[in-house]
Amino acid sequence: MSHEPTRRPSRRTFLLGGAAALGLATAGAGWALDRFVVEHVEIDDVDAFEAANASTDATSTSTGSATVTVDARTQGSGDELVTYYVADLLLTDATALRSAFADDAFGQNVIDTTSSIAAQNDAAFAINGDYYGFRDTAIVIRDGVAFRDAGAREGLAFYRDGHAEVYDETATSADALVAAGVWNTLSFGPAVVRDGAEVAGIDQVEVDTNFGNHSIQGRQPRTCVGVIAANHLALVVVDGRSTGYSAGVTLPDLAAIMLDLGCETAYNIDGGGSSTMVQDGELVNRPLGTTSERGTSDILYIPASAA
Repeated sequence: MSHEPTRRPSRRTFLLGGAAALGLATAGAGWALDRFVVEHVEIDDVDAFEAANASTDATSTSTGSATVTVDARTQGSGDELVTYYVADLLLTDATALRSAFADDAFGQNVIDTTSSIAAQNDAAFAINGDYYGFRDTAIVIRDGVAFRDAGAREGLAFYRDGHAEVYDETATSADALVAAGVWNTLSFGPAVVRDGAEVAGIDQVEVDTNFGNHSIQGRQPRTCVGVIAANHLALVVVDGRSTGYSAGVTLPDLAAIMLDLGCETAYNIDGGGSSTMVQDGELVNRPLGTTSERGTSDILYIPASAA
């Protein structure tokens, strides 16, 4: 069943930095504003779209429950101090872990804070997602429904049977993944742990952005999804760029954290100022050492009804 795309004007003020600011300076302000600031809404009612496009053999409404335990941890000291937050998730059904988009809309440059998206979806717990809306590529499957089929990189797929695996987006399709039982996908990377071991070469990996490859090396705030076993996840948010509170971690450091938690698989998602964890309506971490949140396009969450 089709859903007619709609377009609406932006209702927010955006602060641009890094690559986006470079685009404004070098590629023409009009083009860059349209590409990186103005909302381009493809689906303006995600709930209705999911209801119309859910597979016939299973609905997108979870009947499972989840136990969520969150604790704060530190390592190092002084300027090397790192503060991070670990959410241990035990699911009775994989579909208890859900996804939500900012403004219940799918498209580019549609953003809101993690805590706001969580509140709008009555979430007991949430972390930021992969910021799918910064790109126009990726396979995007959320809550069992395909939203985009433009494979470009290494993704992470969560299956309805409770397992998750890293996969090559360019070697499959969104429809094939849904048919195989995929419930959610994430598209950012890289995977930092595979088969219970650190992935080789992650200290050299760059990620593709709208301006080409972009370094994600060095000590950074991070958000990572770890798989310990079927229906057992470790979601980690590492704070950073705040001397004396948390310096952030490198990708090998992140792999070490996830391995220490017993993860067989771990996948890096959007970080920096976007790295946020919310529980019971309260911001758990301190993004960039503050109590302010940067907008993001999507979250992963546990509904209050499942907690």
